[in-house]
Amino acid sequence: MLKKLRIAISTLLLGLVTFYFLDFASLLPDHSFGWLAKIQFVPALLALNGVVVAVIIILTVLFGRIYCSSVCPMGIFQDIVAWFSRRKIFHKKRKKRYKYHPAKNILRWSVLGITVLAFIGGFTVLLGLIDPYSAYGRAVTALFRPVYMEGNNLLESIFTRFNNYSFYKVEIVLLSLSALIVGAATLLIIGYLAWKQGRTYCNTICPVGTVLGFLSRFSLFKVKINLSACTNCGSCAMVCKASCIDVKNHQIDYSRCVDCFNCLESCSTHALGYRLPVGSKENPTKSQPDPQKRRFLLTGLATAFTIPAALAKDKLAAATGDSNHIRKNPICPPGAQSMEHLSKHCTACHLCISRCPSKVIKPAFLEYGLKGFMQPTMTYEKGFCNYNCTICSEVCPSKALSPLTQEEKHKTQIGRVTFHEEICVVHTEGTNCGACAEHCPTQAVTMIPYAKKEGLTIPFINPEICVGCGGCEYICPVRPYRAIHVEGNDVHQQRKEFKEEKKKEVVIDDFGF
Repeated sequence: MLKKLRIAISTLLLGLVTFYFLDFASLLPDHSFGWLAKIQFVPALLALNGVVVAVIIILTVLFGRIYCSSVCPMGIFQDIVAWFSRRKIFHKKRKKRYKYHPAKNILRWSVLGITVLAFIGGFTVLLGLIDPYSAYGRAVTALFRPVYMEGNNLLESIFTRFNNYSFYKVEIVLLSLSALIVGAATLLIIGYLAWKQGRTYCNTICPVGTVLGFLSRFSLFKVKINLSACTNCGSCAMVCKASCIDVKNHQIDYSRCVDCFNCLESCSTHALGYRLPVGSKENPTKSQPDPQKRRFLLTGLATAFTIPAALAKDKLAAATGDSNHIRKNPICPPGAQSMEHLSKHCTACHLCISRCPSKVIKPAFLEYGLKGFMQPTMTYEKGFCNYNCTICSEVCPSKALSPLTQEEKHKTQIGRVTFHEEICVVHTEGTNCGACAEHCPTQAVTMIPYAKKEGLTIPFINPEICVGCGGCEYICPVRPYRAIHVEGNDVHQQRKEFKEEKKKEVVIDDFGF
């Protein structure tokens, strides 16, 4: 029953988490299902969510690594891959069998040490890349979401032929080449490890697995071996995807056991049980200090200080045209507070990217430098930030984006508008436009008479009351560079108050585009 319960919970949670990332139609409301992201260990730790962290720690001390077996989506993904790898269809001679391997303690503790030291030094990209929840979220958003949306469009084309409009067509846009490569590489590497040897990633690389593995050594309920009933058949070790059961010495490495309970079902003599350590016939794991663990700090220090804090900004675009027309400062999403705050707390899980209804949040390449690789940034090529939308700040599980009310967002300035008259169509074509002013929700862009030609109006900007939504930039018809665009604020500011004026209807004889 323990194994069946674990499978049921794992299937339910994995299905909900995956669909939460795929759900472009918001069938799972954020206010009801936001907890799916907030119960994950690393985001909760970065958000200083003491309740979630305490619950995970308490459950681990009581029952072992049930978080890794039933809550972590990447852990469940590995179990699915491992399950398929053991099907007879993939093995001509005999069914795949696992076997015991000693723990790679030097590697796992070194990875944890380097990750912690890099995080303390401000290089959070390493934690974001290997955090299991964030890695799974990136892969689903970059790889599975476009496929899911294409499936929706296929259903839409079929249903509309029968006058059924339950589905509607959506635009499919790949986030970026770098996000696609990172997502694919993550799934391929972790999937390959899971196919070959089960939970290798969890017990050698994953920092969450190392931390919870250390705590699970002291858990109250454990899988125990009854020596009087054990026949040394080795069937338990053959199904142990964590490779942690040493049949020869009748020992179980509890720091690697993920409580999958496969071993309980495989034992024909019922020599294995999940219970409190009682009775002299049970041989608990002998825990001996590993001198190599003491060296991981030195290894971490030596490696962490060789990592640069940041790289220079990408200048490739500047080489193709006038650098004055190119955005120099990236735009952090609302609620980020500052680039530094975003960098220190974001694990690049891409949930804000997936849930953004305007599709203006994209994964950064080197806009923030290497330390901000894959973290969210705003781009306005295909949309603008809805003035009343606060979804990204509400769904963020690590508090990298602090929750904002609509009123707070209306007063938050994530960037400031800039205008380049020399490439505006009013100046270059001698024709009226005004699209940017029409799309500005705060009147930071207005139209004034153009001094160089009677009868024309030209944009006039007031950056102090701009919120950086990008409405003006998105609608600007000038290409390849926009005549008006938003420059991001390193630290988010409070915009100044403005008096809303009634817009006068203007009759334009010659609309220039």
